[in-house]
Amino acid sequence: MAELEGLEFGKSDFVLLDEVTMEQFMENLKLRFEKGRIYTYIGEVVVSVNPYQQMDIYGKETIDAYRGRELYENPPHLYAVSDAAYKAMKRRAKDTCIVISGESGAGKTEASKYIMQYIAAITNPSQRKEVESVKNVLLKSNCVLEAFGNAKTNRNDNSSRFGKYMDINFNFNGDPTGGHINNYLLEKSRVVHQQEGERNFHSFYQLLRGGSQDMLASFHLVNDPAVYTYTKEGAATATSNNDRSSHKAVMSALEVIGFTKEEINSIYQILASILLLGNMQFESDGESVQIQGLEAVNQISELTDTEPDSVSKTLLYRTVATGGGEVIEKGHTEQEACFGRDAFAKALYERLFGWIVSRINSVIEVKDYNPVLHGKNTVIGVLDIYGFEIFDNNSFEQFCINYCNEKLQQLFIELILRQEQGEYQREGITWQHIDYFNNQIIVDLVEQSHKGIISILDEACLTVGKVTDTVCLDSMDTKLAQHPHYTSRKLSPADKTMDFQKDFLVYTLTHFGFLDKNKDMLYQDFKRLMYNSANPVLKEMWPDGHLSITEVTKRPLTAATLFKNSIVALVDKLACKEPYYVRCIKPNEVKSPVLFDDARCEHQVAYLGLMENVMVRRAGFAYRQPYARFLQRYKMTCEYTWPNHLMASDREAVEAIVTQHGFQDDVAYGHTKLFVRTPRSLFTLEQERAALIPILVLFLQKVWRGALARLRCRRMRAIYAIMGCYKRYKVKAHFWEVERRFANVRTMADYGKTVEWPSPPAALSQFHNITVMWWARQIVKKLPPSNMLEVRAKVAALTALSGERKDWGVRRAWERDYLANVRDCPQTSSGFIRVSKELRNKDEYSQVLFSSFCRKVNRFNKSTDRGLLITDKYIYKLDPKKQNKVLKKLPLDVFTGLSVTSGVDQMVALHTSSQDDVLLCLQRGELCPNQDRVGELVGSLVDHFTRSLNTNTEVSKLSGNQTMNHFSQLF
Repeated sequence: MAELEGLEFGKSDFVLLDEVTMEQFMENLKLRFEKGRIYTYIGEVVVSVNPYQQMDIYGKETIDAYRGRELYENPPHLYAVSDAAYKAMKRRAKDTCIVISGESGAGKTEASKYIMQYIAAITNPSQRKEVESVKNVLLKSNCVLEAFGNAKTNRNDNSSRFGKYMDINFNFNGDPTGGHINNYLLEKSRVVHQQEGERNFHSFYQLLRGGSQDMLASFHLVNDPAVYTYTKEGAATATSNNDRSSHKAVMSALEVIGFTKEEINSIYQILASILLLGNMQFESDGESVQIQGLEAVNQISELTDTEPDSVSKTLLYRTVATGGGEVIEKGHTEQEACFGRDAFAKALYERLFGWIVSRINSVIEVKDYNPVLHGKNTVIGVLDIYGFEIFDNNSFEQFCINYCNEKLQQLFIELILRQEQGEYQREGITWQHIDYFNNQIIVDLVEQSHKGIISILDEACLTVGKVTDTVCLDSMDTKLAQHPHYTSRKLSPADKTMDFQKDFLVYTLTHFGFLDKNKDMLYQDFKRLMYNSANPVLKEMWPDGHLSITEVTKRPLTAATLFKNSIVALVDKLACKEPYYVRCIKPNEVKSPVLFDDARCEHQVAYLGLMENVMVRRAGFAYRQPYARFLQRYKMTCEYTWPNHLMASDREAVEAIVTQHGFQDDVAYGHTKLFVRTPRSLFTLEQERAALIPILVLFLQKVWRGALARLRCRRMRAIYAIMGCYKRYKVKAHFWEVERRFANVRTMADYGKTVEWPSPPAALSQFHNITVMWWARQIVKKLPPSNMLEVRAKVAALTALSGERKDWGVRRAWERDYLANVRDCPQTSSGFIRVSKELRNKDEYSQVLFSSFCRKVNRFNKSTDRGLLITDKYIYKLDPKKQNKVLKKLPLDVFTGLSVTSGVDQMVALHTSSQDDVLLCLQRGELCPNQDRVGELVGSLVDHFTRSLNTNTEVSKLSGNQTMNHFSQLF
């Protein structure tokens, strides 16, 4: 447990300090930093100290340790607050946000990346492709936005020079389905000027040092940042960023997000144009201003897909509409031309950055969302905003950044301190009041209508005529002289830290020079130039360029007002979510992993309001919930409230739950809510609920499965009843059909041979076969004995040839002894009969199995007419031309088999044991030229050999059954 972490590491939660004093707070913070414990809780707020080194506390094992665990179950970590925000979003379907705040260099950007990585790691367990795609885009967007929005400063190698707020949308399963990124106040002045020791945005150096030679040549660049005015200040500055590898990572990320090759090329073309603009010089001959060398103009024209003349004209002249509607061209002075060039470069980069953000949003935003179909769409917001900055000379950007931090601190006070105390009063909970500084007075000093600094600046910018910074500062001194938190050298002459007519003080010394940056006026000529570009990406970035000079009449909002409006909208968006805070602290100014600057850290603890936060947490309650909602979630943990209570009110039911678990001393009962002092009690309830949920789920599954089983059982019984009735009907219908078809077979000449049997149902298939066999026996009984030889021969032929030969003469009468048939052989039948009698007397055979004319084929492929006589003992080859003289006689038992073809020919091969095979072709009769006799020959031989081999009773019985079965198939 977190609160049981070893004492050698100090207290893991500042709420557990023995005394809430600044000394003990700083001592505990320093001890944990020195021991490598960079995270500490204040209730649910995480205090993070930048370690300035890589730490092995962010791997997969650590993610698994914090996944699904309660906040205080593990030592303090960013993963714990990330999981708490995710669980709150998923359990209660409530939008949450994680606000990361602190000074520049305190580690806010790294914290936001770890939070994103954790959320990505614990979602989408089923690895659905569309969810993985959303996660990849969300993670890769960090890489792209850091490249184009971060820079090296004297305090931070990777300082965010813009504010970023990301909403991540989740479906009802808790999987990310999309998101939206808001960006705030990009520090575009850094494009043209950086302080000593600082760099321009990373993207410029990544392009110059990481771009290939071909790529740089196509953009008219060289790989040396010192060559270009806008990057030479940071060219020699040491940095921990590897620009080459970072460039490859950004290019890969752009492709993963979904940028096309043309869009990626356009992005770097715009960067190259800005670098070339910075090197452009102007010269004056006293009357007009010219550009030194036209090569840069042609290069910029090529990169922006515009006309060279238009580029030169826009840089040297300004189109002005007179009061009478006349349009004139006014030439720039050399100073005005330089100012316009720098303003154009800044605007190009600002529009590029805004377009990149909008392009990412177009990929990750949830489209066609239907809450009815997809369930509630919940959100986790992650705010990574620029940190509070204090320099020797604080400019307009630092003023806006610090105002933003004051506004967020005011939100923190509003949500954590003032609302907390106000809720205790409304609910009638007695507790000790905590005094805290409410910085609303500072916020009002900056943003109040008509009286605030921004309003005074806007008024000065809108004033006709020449208004200088000195005039504006005098106006502020006049209107804000009585404000306790504003001063200047005029109001405090003895304060020599400020200069007359230059500086003012609102907690931090600010060097004036706001008017030009606040106006941020870019001539309309530049907008029209870019709008008329042939590059569709550039054209899309400058939609306001379609207005003609006479249409541009309304003065745009100033930079300060636009920033104020966006910050107010951001605070309103955060206020409607359940907040989780990460308060980042910078331990020293030299980025050392071992140095802890007590005074520097104490100052940050003070202005972050961490001491007041600890006191509120110690005096108050960590958790509160309306009675109905608390009851709904935990009623299954108490026997008196499950499944429904019978008490007078929900409050009494909640008291029953608390009493059963023994938490009476750790809770307080408000008018509408239950207040729980320590998370330990809530954690215990959550543990018991988690243990009961599977039991309840199993019970519900059992009941539902029983209901489904009973429903299926009733359906199956109905099905079987229907099937039984249908089977009985089919059986009866079959018998009725058989009876109808065979009603008159007794009077038929063929005993019903031509009657076709109806197809039986599956249940009667075996009975059908038995019936057919019985019917066949009845027909066989009535056949005369003289026909039995033919029947047996046909059955034998069916056995041998069924499925092998299409036609084998089954449909005609088999005469077998065709040579003795007068109709078949009228000229030779009498001679054959005489020869047959002589052979019968001589060789003593009992019957003729088959006789027919044939053509014998010898091994030389010569054929001759012959007569074939097969008896039960011998096979004779006769010569019909010589009165059927016996040419050859072979014993029947020397033949081992015969072969026939599958066609309609009459070829037969008789195989002998001596391998002296006989090949012949049976000749058809004169009266029946299409007569097939192969089947008759095969059937006669098979029947003879089968009967001669059947020597025992069982074989004879089997043969008889098989014969009857095949006989039934003949009919």
